[in-house]
Amino acid sequence: MIGASVFGKVAVVYGGTSAEREVSLKSGKAVYDALKRKGVDAHAIDAAHGSASVAGGRTPGATAAGAELLRALQQGRYDRVFIALHGRGGEDGVLQGALEMLGLPYTGSGVLGSALAMDKARAKYVWQMLALPTPEFAVLTAASDVAQALQKVGLPLIVKPVHEGSTIGITHVIAPEQLRPAWKAALAYDSEVVAERYIKGAEYTAALLDNEVLPLIRIEAASGFYDFQAKYVANDTRYFCPCGLDQKREQELQQLALRAFDALGCSGWGRVDFICDAHGQPWLLEANTVPGMTDHSLVPMAARAAGMDFDTLVWRILETSLTSTRAEAGHAA
Repeated sequence: MIGASVFGKVAVVYGGTSAEREVSLKSGKAVYDALKRKGVDAHAIDAAHGSASVAGGRTPGATAAGAELLRALQQGRYDRVFIALHGRGGEDGVLQGALEMLGLPYTGSGVLGSALAMDKARAKYVWQMLALPTPEFAVLTAASDVAQALQKVGLPLIVKPVHEGSTIGITHVIAPEQLRPAWKAALAYDSEVVAERYIKGAEYTAALLDNEVLPLIRIEAASGFYDFQAKYVANDTRYFCPCGLDQKREQELQQLALRAFDALGCSGWGRVDFICDAHGQPWLLEANTVPGMTDHSLVPMAARAAGMDFDTLVWRILETSLTSTRAEAGHAA
């Protein structure tokens, strides 16, 4: 095993100004603590301020915060970045592009993979083009699109912002009169909204680490709908790992998740979510390139099932910044 010194000085970037700030604060702290326990010279940087900070209070605008963050990374003379920043500005290719301009290696997917995975509509276009199964959908950008989406997709359906994660702004629509309010609610987070056919069935998530798919997790929300409430508030959401499938079937679904991840140009680590309907047909929902990293999150749960503790998982993710050559040339220069 390599020593901690090979990583040099590591910035753990977390927090930020997106709608997923609170989740990111928890992920970043968990990652930072794990790296310190492993002897890594890690430093936590809240992307909302360009320095270590405590959650709470108003955060500056995204542009000002981004400038402060890049200044802090340059002045701090960091060797690499562990990205624990969820949502826009951290998971969508923006930070990745900036780090490449600075010549700083970083964890996870590059610019293209991050941008495509964050954009739920365009990710589904790619999957459709490659004949990978994903539910029928329509993109809503204007009031006139709402009625057309109803005709194309049918009921029930799911309405969600194109560029948000953590099921933020998502609504389960079961009646025609609910569609317009759901669209308006999603517009509060994004100018583009997806209306996607609702698939009833068993929901799974596949964690990926360095081209390996970890054991699948089956998710059961008591409400039948895995939304923000079920993820972060409810105490009755159930997670099964092992997932209950026979080995052959689990391997087939793992390979589908890997193909979906690779199709978007994602790399390093991440997560792919999908549902299997009553006939056993899998339907890809979305890919996540910076999933939650608290000790209660799904990727750490899958890692534990594979015999990997949280600190080792964080170390393995940090190692993805060593194997990537995206920013190494500029860093060396």
